[in-house]
Amino acid sequence: MEKTLNGKIALVTGGSRNIGKLTALDLAAKGADVIITYRERAKAANETVAEIEALGSRAAALAVDFGDSAGVAGLADAVMKQVRDWGSQDLDILVNNAGTLRIGGFDQITGDDLDAIYTTNFKSVVLLTQALAPHLAEGGRIVNLSSGLANGAFPPLIAYGPLKAALQSMTLYWAQIFGARRITVNAVAPGGLDDDFNAKLFDEIIPGARDYISGNTALGRVGLPEDVSGVIAFLCEPKASFVTGATIRIDGGFKL
Repeated sequence: MEKTLNGKIALVTGGSRNIGKLTALDLAAKGADVIITYRERAKAANETVAEIEALGSRAAALAVDFGDSAGVAGLADAVMKQVRDWGSQDLDILVNNAGTLRIGGFDQITGDDLDAIYTTNFKSVVLLTQALAPHLAEGGRIVNLSSGLANGAFPPLIAYGPLKAALQSMTLYWAQIFGARRITVNAVAPGGLDDDFNAKLFDEIIPGARDYISGNTALGRVGLPEDVSGVIAFLCEPKASFVTGATIRIDGGFKL
């Protein structure tokens, strides 16, 4: 693979599994050094670090709970300490991937559910980006993880989709704010992916979900994390320098 990101340093939140892990590996394969965050899966995070290093890039893993936004400032400090330890003053790539899920209809969702999703999927993302903004390199990259549910209703995830819509909207604001520094800001909006993030939804809540998605998708299958990570990595490359403020659907043509 062409090393288009040699000399770049990336932060991928939630990088121990699923989309985050594969994004970290894709960026490393292109030459970037990668910092990942994890909440509680230390073993998985360390395995991801080892896989990144096997690709010839430097790697580090930092623990953080995005459900407690008070820890975000400390995370930003830890990230920049690692960046400086690697001999740089700038972070080149920020992938806001970490997120949480609460399943329940309108009459089931609780205040605690709403608080958890708001804090993890929106508030902490905003605060982390704000804290790291002064340290982002000229011509850097920000990619936010939105969802197809930001633009379509699915009742069991009524607490999830609207907050992804808020992050998708914030992507537009950031694209304008960071444009003067040639920093691009984009979002990706995956459809329902067959991974362990959605396992409970697919296997327990709606057992026929895989068949429903594949039957209503132009490409005839359910998406996978690797369908998303490659697009994120592309958005971080020099060749994507004129793409900003975009939200890219990655759903195989669901309900076209």
